[in-house]
Amino acid sequence: MEILTKDALARAERYLRLNARLIDRLRFQALFGDGSRDRVLQVLRAYQNPDGGFGHALEPDLRGAESQPEPVEVAFWILDEMDAFDDPMVTSACDYLTTIATEDGGVPFVLPSVRETPHAPWWETPDDPPGSLVPTASIAALLHKHGIDHPWLAPATAFTWAAIEETSEIQPYGARAIVHFLEHVPDRDRARRQFERLREAILATVTFDPDAPGEAHFPLDFAPEPIGLPLFDAETLDRHLDALIGRQSPQGGWAPNFLMWTPIVTHEWGGFLTVQRLRTLKDYGRLTS
Repeated sequence: MEILTKDALARAERYLRLNARLIDRLRFQALFGDGSRDRVLQVLRAYQNPDGGFGHALEPDLRGAESQPEPVEVAFWILDEMDAFDDPMVTSACDYLTTIATEDGGVPFVLPSVRETPHAPWWETPDDPPGSLVPTASIAALLHKHGIDHPWLAPATAFTWAAIEETSEIQPYGARAIVHFLEHVPDRDRARRQFERLREAILATVTFDPDAPGEAHFPLDFAPEPIGLPLFDAETLDRHLDALIGRQSPQGGWAPNFLMWTPIVTHEWGGFLTVQRLRTLKDYGRLTS
């Protein structure tokens, strides 16, 4: 079993200092050093707009200042890391989600305002976009995980249940969102039934070869921390944890395996993902104590 050494952790810190955004450097310090959670939250607030949504390239592939649904998910992942769902940013973001929700309770993948600012080519939408599992399911999951009660959540949960129960064929990002939702939604009997129904379809989206090139979706993308759903066995997770340690670059970071469409996003994503990968290794007990 591979363990990330102290020297390797120091290389990761150096990579972040040389390349990463301030928020990702502060995330590292709060999670692995003597940094302050409050400093992370102060910087995260700078990405939040007066309408409660998030923008300003918090999601690096959306370069505009305007609020979009997906950056709310990114913000919530950071708040989850910091165990800070009691922060007022959460309520403000949910208020924003209420203003963009579709009639069936979901939020769109992306809003048409994306056309007005630079963005990655896959951020496309019709003029009247429907609700989408991505990011509705993951945002709802994080709110359930932390016991948040907000008027947006019940309709979003109903939307997500309906979308899951109508699903048979799944794309990887949708599968990851479904797993996250089923892991945290309170109705555990319903969650188990849907998981059992969809387990094979979810597994069909997973790349089990840890050396697979390109935009692969590995087991640890579905379970970045230990989960209760019986999706992967211990041998599979151990093999991919070993491989994750092996994918640390000579510079100390973890590189994204999806398209880098403009130079700046390479290190913005690299910084974000490096902290995320280190957190995964920590949660699975793969960091030197």
